[in-house]
Amino acid sequence: MNRAYWVAFKSLLIKEVMRFGRIWVQTLVSPAITMALYFVVFGNLIGNRIGEMGGFSYMAYIIPGLIMMSVITNSYSNVASSFFNTKMQRNIEELMVAPVPNYVIIAGYIGGGVTRGLAVGFIVSIVSLFFIELQIVYLDVIFATVLMTSIVFSLGGLINAVYARTFDDISLIPTFILTPMTYLGGVFYSLSLLSEFWQGVSKLNPIMYMVNAFRYGFLGVSDVSIVTSFSVLSMLIVSLYSVAWYLISRGIGLRT
Repeated sequence: MNRAYWVAFKSLLIKEVMRFGRIWVQTLVSPAITMALYFVVFGNLIGNRIGEMGGFSYMAYIIPGLIMMSVITNSYSNVASSFFNTKMQRNIEELMVAPVPNYVIIAGYIGGGVTRGLAVGFIVSIVSLFFIELQIVYLDVIFATVLMTSIVFSLGGLINAVYARTFDDISLIPTFILTPMTYLGGVFYSLSLLSEFWQGVSKLNPIMYMVNAFRYGFLGVSDVSIVTSFSVLSMLIVSLYSVAWYLISRGIGLRT
């Protein structure tokens, strides 16, 4: 990336960070409060009745999944809302005519989504320390998983924003697809508790691989191979980036 492209990328990234930074109570504090309620209800109240899961306390077992849930939600929503607003306010036309490659535009928006996702994930991790002492087995796996996951859902948010025609279209995917996939992605349970048929169905859910890879980094246990999890994440990044690049390069959905 030459100097001019680097300046363009940095400008987009700073704009994105400042955008969610100005409303930090809504974008950073609110998710932490929501996750704290999950810790109280599912971790303490329900967890005390369940006891252990996979050889660990129920609270320790679900915390990696809850952190990942916050990363997924915030990475996705940040890029989806930001790019959609840019499109609807006609600011996207300035980017389209600027001498900046499409990959720089994509990287700028994705960088903002990743930054917010990582920031919220870190804050939620700090909040979780008030409930339990976090165990970390593989720090590199934790960082790689959360980074790749935030990239995946930032790209997903970008694609959603490209196709969205109204602001309501932004909320359709999180409400009817993202939320069910997250809850059925092994956040609150182990796949070993499911029948063979439902284990096979669960393995069609990509979020299941993300949650298990993240849990492996904390606890050293996973329902699926860690190699498989990273392979799924890599394929998703390549596929979604290719779709995003194609849509933007062809101007699909950008002319309102």
